[in-house]
Amino acid sequence: MILQWFLCSFVLLNFFLQYYLILDAPPDQMGARYPHMFLILLLLHGANAALNGPVQKWQTLGGQPPRVIARGGFSGLFPDSSQFSYQFAVSSSVHDVVLFCDLQLSSDGLGFCKTGLTLENSTLIAEVFPTRDKTYKVNGEDIHGWFSLDFTSDELYQNVTLIQNIFSRPSTFDGAMGMFTLEDLYGLFFQEHKLSTEDYILALPKDFSITYISSPEIEFLKSLGGKLNKRNTKLIFRFLGEDVAEPTTKKTYGEILKDLKSIKAFASGIVVPKEFIWPLNKDLYLQLHTSLVKDAHALGLEVYASGFANDVSMSYNYSYNPSTEYLQFIDNADFSVDGLITDFPPTASGAVGKNMQVCVYWMNCHLVFLNNSILLMIFAACLAHTRVNPLPPPGNGARPLIITHNGASGIFPGSTDLAYQQAVKDGADIIDCAVRMSKDGVAFCLGSVDLSSSTTAATSFMTKISTVSEIQNKSGIFSFDLTWSEIQTLKPDLQGPYTQAGLKRNPAAKNAGKFVTLPEFLDLAKASNVSGILIEIEHAASLAKRGLGLVDVVSGALANASYDKQDGKQQVLIQSDDTSVLAAFKKFPAFRRVLIVDEAISDASKPSVEEIKQFASEVTVMRGSIAQVNGFFLTRFTDVVDRLHDANLTVHVGVLRNEFMNLGFDYWADPIIEIATYTSSVMADGLVTEFPATAAAYFKSPCSDLSLNLSYTILPAHPGALVNLAAPGALPPALPPAPVLEPADVLDPPLPPVAMSSPPEAPNTKAADTTSSAVSSRAGCCLLLVGAIAALLSISFH
Repeated sequence: MILQWFLCSFVLLNFFLQYYLILDAPPDQMGARYPHMFLILLLLHGANAALNGPVQKWQTLGGQPPRVIARGGFSGLFPDSSQFSYQFAVSSSVHDVVLFCDLQLSSDGLGFCKTGLTLENSTLIAEVFPTRDKTYKVNGEDIHGWFSLDFTSDELYQNVTLIQNIFSRPSTFDGAMGMFTLEDLYGLFFQEHKLSTEDYILALPKDFSITYISSPEIEFLKSLGGKLNKRNTKLIFRFLGEDVAEPTTKKTYGEILKDLKSIKAFASGIVVPKEFIWPLNKDLYLQLHTSLVKDAHALGLEVYASGFANDVSMSYNYSYNPSTEYLQFIDNADFSVDGLITDFPPTASGAVGKNMQVCVYWMNCHLVFLNNSILLMIFAACLAHTRVNPLPPPGNGARPLIITHNGASGIFPGSTDLAYQQAVKDGADIIDCAVRMSKDGVAFCLGSVDLSSSTTAATSFMTKISTVSEIQNKSGIFSFDLTWSEIQTLKPDLQGPYTQAGLKRNPAAKNAGKFVTLPEFLDLAKASNVSGILIEIEHAASLAKRGLGLVDVVSGALANASYDKQDGKQQVLIQSDDTSVLAAFKKFPAFRRVLIVDEAISDASKPSVEEIKQFASEVTVMRGSIAQVNGFFLTRFTDVVDRLHDANLTVHVGVLRNEFMNLGFDYWADPIIEIATYTSSVMADGLVTEFPATAAAYFKSPCSDLSLNLSYTILPAHPGALVNLAAPGALPPALPPAPVLEPADVLDPPLPPVAMSSPPEAPNTKAADTTSSAVSSRAGCCLLLVGAIAALLSISFH
């Protein structure tokens, strides 16, 4: 932050009518008028005047929807300020997206778009000109690197190519595109070297529309403001770190923040880091918001929040859903910022989503009549202002079921009372219990038969470590080796799949909640408004050899809770990877049987599909079975879902997780894009997720219904769209396809009889009361653990 004072200006370009003209121009004519700008003209964006008037009042300064400002274009996906970055920002965002240009000047005074004072971190300039690095004193600090002012425009434009400078983002497009013209404006720094950003801006043609000019330097804005004449350009004062000194007044930005009235004299708005509005505590949880936005609005100043990106650490309050963070700034009860500066403009667009729909008069819309037959409807947003919307019912092509994976296990430790209560609150249709068995026959819900993966067992029962090769290929502490009273001494342990990578889940609730027996789970479900339950059973054969009859215990618990009655109040789904387990539940015609295929497959042979139909009417497949992937890019959808649908089998897909590391690049680090893809392109009947609130938020939005023909909507990913942009050889060799599912992969041997064993240790009275119908529920979660691992691997390679 110390060196940021000299990043004196950025230009936010908002191009309108020329967009359609340039897209239709022959390639050899693009950029002919401004030869050094070339593809920047592809960023020109068409304006639709019909969408300017808001229908629902926003709490922005002018009551208009917040602006989406693309920092360097779609820089979360492509190299910052590159051709593809700006093109995709325009094509994938709201109609009036503002393009953020960070202006640097060459030695001969041509402006280039490139974030950062030095060029070596985001270009290959050090390889092209290895001896042209220099050291300059900037704000009293010696800065070493490659500076644009040391190169002519021809040297930069003809030789220097761009790279992605954030390692979690795709490097596939590195070196493929040259520098673009126009970005931040390093006013004072360039003036010292006799380069004037002010002269550069004023010399631009009058029809070159610059909507905003921002700078962290007061003198620059004051000087420029008196020379813009009638240009419709807003001057925005940009705040840097609170302890950094503003070069004109020598006051810190923290001091200036306390005197917003003084800013109104030379600027119409301010840009502030998002933490100035919603500060975080040391544990990365939200504190109360400041009064900054309200104070600025009271003075007539617009407020633009910066620092948004889908693939960076954010408050745990957002549960790794970037849309939730945007909504925190634009859809709260107290205020809305006037703009969002982001590396991922499509996600911000999905939050704001200004929409217009034209439909005929007999449709069920709130509309204005035009010529008695055509009606015009404007939606204010995609995700904003939809929290109170009812969740549409699933099925019949409306939307897929929202099925939990160990409850809302992205928020609370999986399979605990808190995880299930949160799932119900978040809108889950089906809550699940992967049934485990204790040594003394108590059935309970847990994500894995190995207690060390989701409880604190490793700190208390190291002597119980063993290896059971038929269950997993590593040692563990297994539920069937501990009594229920011993298990009750443990605490749940919230462990996400990317904890080791720094993406922890809700640390404040790391050990919260209590374990739930199968009867308790059934009671909880019956007392809720969920439409059904899913009981998962795995390792039934292995447990039978240990004297634990999992199938019998689950059957008894469901019967005792009257779930075997065909009253239709709540559906019962029995899921297993073992066809013999599913066959055992044929005696319950009201139950829906689900075969889980927990390994990635590329297709399903017709005989295997026919074999499935002998035991199940529904199938759960892993995400890795849905699409082929190369280097984290989707290349094509498989035929698995179509093959199963053709056989009248219902298909569920899982496991969905919000963390950006779980998402292929085509999903833009946005879990809602993945949900939209499985819903609209894959046509899944159910989504298995650890974050049911994310799916529910999407389905409450009008943008989840593609039949509405909205002017902006949240579109599914298109496999191959990004891969086709990569240069030959940029991607690694494709992995061989996953195997095809065959009948031998489906059919399992009959379950062995439950072995006679010595009487188990007597559980306490309370536990004994629960075992009569709950003795057998260990099977489901270990299989889901296998599924989770398969999903993790598929994310890494799919």
